[in-house]
Amino acid sequence: MDMSEAMTEQMQPPKPHRGLAKLWHEFIRPVGVMLVLLCSFRSAIADYNVVPTGSMKPTIIEGDRILVNKLAYDLKVPYTHVQLLKWSDPRRGDIIMFDSPEDGTRLVKRVVAVPGDELRVKDNRLFINGQAADYGTLSQDMINQVQANERAMHGYATESLGGRSHAVMSTPAVGSAIRSFGPLVVPAGRYFVMGDNRDNSRDSRYIGFVPRELIAGRSSRIVLSLDYDDYYLPRGERWFRPLP
Repeated sequence: MDMSEAMTEQMQPPKPHRGLAKLWHEFIRPVGVMLVLLCSFRSAIADYNVVPTGSMKPTIIEGDRILVNKLAYDLKVPYTHVQLLKWSDPRRGDIIMFDSPEDGTRLVKRVVAVPGDELRVKDNRLFINGQAADYGTLSQDMINQVQANERAMHGYATESLGGRSHAVMSTPAVGSAIRSFGPLVVPAGRYFVMGDNRDNSRDSRYIGFVPRELIAGRSSRIVLSLDYDDYYLPRGERWFRPLP
């Protein structure tokens, strides 16, 4: 090849497949691997969950993003319910994230009864294995988490059972709420969950017991919160707030 032929070859534009190969190796593949690892981490290790409804008010309100510990009870194969290792089970009072046995919707509720428990509810008061929960005055700080225009519509209390306490809320104006039922015994491998907003929560009263394998993790802290009623501005006072 003489000098003129060599210069002509060098001046030719690169072949398209070479550019695509470079794009694949330098950008698409690294980004793809990173996304797979990130999604796997969120599926099996830890994730955050946006709470769009008020079923857990006043503990969790609309616009909260809660941290979910996917390793709280076990280790699962990412993107599945297949359990690889197990070290504990949900306890009464835990806030859990799970897939609804009714339609697969991802839900956040509180465990009120575990396998083997006898549960009865009378006028929104819990009885577990014949023991009545204690109900006391709720702090004004917790009441103030509810939007100001709604506060007067509800009743508030601190519910305590088995050494654990948390806020609950009732709404007398909701005529369709199930406020009394039981007694019933929670089957093996199943859990009975309820929302802290007792008269406005689609929970085990409506969707049935939650199978253990559908429980994805436990939440004990709010990561951040945005005010849906005020142009999605941050609610700084709720950031990193612990969940009882």
